[in-house]
Amino acid sequence: MANVKVYSTPTCPYCIRLKQFLKDNNIQFEDIDVASNQQAAQEMVDKTGQMGVPVVNIDGEVVVGFDREKISQLLGL
Repeated sequence: MANVKVYSTPTCPYCIRLKQFLKDNNIQFEDIDVASNQQAAQEMVDKTGQMGVPVVNIDGEVVVGFDREKISQLLGL
């Protein structure tokens, strides 16, 4: 099973869609709220060089934004 981390904010519509997509495909993930966790926000910026959410980390492979095709490919869907 893939190790999936989602860096998101509660108000981001793409974050909500991404998390629903993962739930619909029975993918377990860790949801990290970068709006309330400054350390996680910094970790996300260090990995991607930007502040935009969502950011998905799938087994060390980072995807910025809700790129359904790329995420499906990395998860083998």
